[in-house]
Amino acid sequence: MKINTNTWNKCRYTLYSPFYNLISRVFLQSRQKAIGLLAVKPGEKVLLIGAGTGLDLDFLPPTALITATDITPAMVARLIRRGARLQLPVNAQVMDGQCLTLPDNAFDKIVLHLILAVIPDPVRCLQEAERVLKPGGQIVVFDKFLQPGHQVGFFRRVANFLTNFLFSNITRRFENIVAQTNLKVSLDQPANFGGNFRIILLQK
Repeated sequence: MKINTNTWNKCRYTLYSPFYNLISRVFLQSRQKAIGLLAVKPGEKVLLIGAGTGLDLDFLPPTALITATDITPAMVARLIRRGARLQLPVNAQVMDGQCLTLPDNAFDKIVLHLILAVIPDPVRCLQEAERVLKPGGQIVVFDKFLQPGHQVGFFRRVANFLTNFLFSNITRRFENIVAQTNLKVSLDQPANFGGNFRIILLQK
């Protein structure tokens, strides 16, 4: 039986939503750094895919035109409330990041934070982000990936059965994912937990 499905993700993140912000505080600095790399300009259209409770909203300028999506209604409800507290207009929608109901070439900047290691099909998710990104636009990724050249050890494979059930996959290679797109890597740097998390900037 497949563990990582949209149905299971909705269930587990509905359960996690009341505690998500507390658990995710450890990543706030990396979120801020990643979004800073996009240098969002006034009037630019920004898309957050797998936006969760909206923690990234804190680091976006009020002059941006923000759309935020997540597959879990409970997370989107919290995102809407966060946007209201920040007085930040946000077009928040419940949506599958593997099948975006958004037009081609519509966004200047896209944020993919802690989604590619969670979503069932990360290749499809990144391809969808590429599709809705304008030519010359940028995507910033912050997530956990195997470090380049590292092999998946036995204990990591075993641990992945548990982590994949509880929160995310810990055996994914970003290089294999991005290779299925035409996106170009312009920056790739280590982030949290000794480089097991990375901040990656892509350009279309």
